[in-house]
Amino acid sequence: MSDFPPPPPPPAFPPPPSGPPAPSGGYPATLTVNLPEKVGRWRVIGNIILAIPHLIILYVLNIVAQVLGFVAWLLGVFTGSVPEGILNVIAMVLRYQTRVGIFALYLTEEYPPFAFESTAHDPGDYASVRVDFWPQTEGRNRLTIFFRLFMVIPHFIALFFVVIAFYFVLLIAFFAVLILGRWPSGLRDFAVGLHRWSVRLYAYFYLLTDEYPPFGFSE
Repeated sequence: MSDFPPPPPPPAFPPPPSGPPAPSGGYPATLTVNLPEKVGRWRVIGNIILAIPHLIILYVLNIVAQVLGFVAWLLGVFTGSVPEGILNVIAMVLRYQTRVGIFALYLTEEYPPFAFESTAHDPGDYASVRVDFWPQTEGRNRLTIFFRLFMVIPHFIALFFVVIAFYFVLLIAFFAVLILGRWPSGLRDFAVGLHRWSVRLYAYFYLLTDEYPPFGFSE
């Protein structure tokens, strides 16, 4: 018998990055913001002008998302699964849309990056806004996928009235920022809550998950 100890086992490969853990008991699409208390008064006009290049790109990306959403719908109905790659691209579009929307509404001064990384988890390259998804690929509910367009109708009806209220919020916020250099906290919470509702709704609508989204602004 050899007196030499056996060679050590080879080192294990490090686990791949998996992003943040799924929210316990929460919805598998989250919006987290880190917004400043004050913004420049000129931002009420300047941000929407600065956002024009993003809005042009977003127009094209939304067409891509709609096409992929239809492909995902077909695959979900006929196979009961949706490829992760398709869902990750849709997640990227929804994340980009949310970043641009919050900037255009002069809630932040930080310019959103032209970032198109197709990942479900936010890469963390924009400090003001973080949007994470936990897509569901296997074990999909074919019935709810088939009727998805009809199942979101109650949300769109509710949001129709919420958006009308938001126009009044936006009008008040316009003058508040123009005069005070800041969004009133309650109005800012309303704007962020509306974006959070939108993130959840479109995550469901575009088949990132089969879990029905809650109504409202809560985290």
